[in-house]
Amino acid sequence: MKHDGRDHHAPVLSCCGRHEMTRAVDAGKTSEKVAKVGASRVARAEPVVATKLLAAMTGRASSAKARDGDEPVFAYIRSLPQPQRGIAESVDALAARTLPGLKRSVKWGMAWYGVGDGWCFSCGGFIGHVKLTFGRGTSLQPVPPVKPIGMGKDSRGVDLASVEELDERQIAAWMQQATAIPGFGGKKR
Repeated sequence: MKHDGRDHHAPVLSCCGRHEMTRAVDAGKTSEKVAKVGASRVARAEPVVATKLLAAMTGRASSAKARDGDEPVFAYIRSLPQPQRGIAESVDALAARTLPGLKRSVKWGMAWYGVGDGWCFSCGGFIGHVKLTFGRGTSLQPVPPVKPIGMGKDSRGVDLASVEELDERQIAAWMQQATAIPGFGGKKR
């Protein structure tokens, strides 16, 4: 093998590595399979790309503080780059059409939605997708397919990479179901 001056044993980082590992875990792959994927990247010596991520791309609203109301959520959505902004705008519009008495808030760096007491689902922009998460997702029918990391054992949702992936009929049904059960941070019903 010809030596090209690169250290082929050094770890190689990519901006999508964490996201791919999250998707691998969501898909039920074992840590061995995830490790093999990472090892194959090192073996191929993919170039290291240093990029500074926009604050909104990490799922955190850059300057949005935790605040209740429509305007903080609209500001958060405006802070997202395309296509995440268009996806989040579509989710927000669907929630407004579907749920009378809709409440909005920015909490934990994402838009949260509820009706009555508590918060039922969130919408946050991440690299390559928007994550729509239902706090009591295991109680929904059918159960949404993605199990978000760090959002609680009952949380489930969907990752939307484009507006075209937004199944309005199914998501509206989940929104209605989610608001019929107790949300986070509210009184027990």
